[in-house]
Amino acid sequence: MTKLSSATPRRVVFQYFVPVHVEVEDGLVSSVTVIDETPVENPTFVEGHTDYLDEAVSAADDGQSWPSWEFGY
Repeated sequence: MTKLSSATPRRVVFQYFVPVHVEVEDGLVSSVTVIDETPVENPTFVEGHTDYLDEAVSAADDGQSWPSWEFGY
């Protein structure tokens, strides 16, 4: 993995659909599992530097562990 210089920070936010496994018991959601092995397909730019999108998608899809999960807005 290529380390970026801190002198030139680049940031982009994108979103894409991933499959989830949802378990419901007696009308209540008891578990949601994001199937994160799914390749990034059709990413939608949200904010940041659009020229960095392709590189960011490659970095997100290179097998590295994800730093955290956040659900909802």
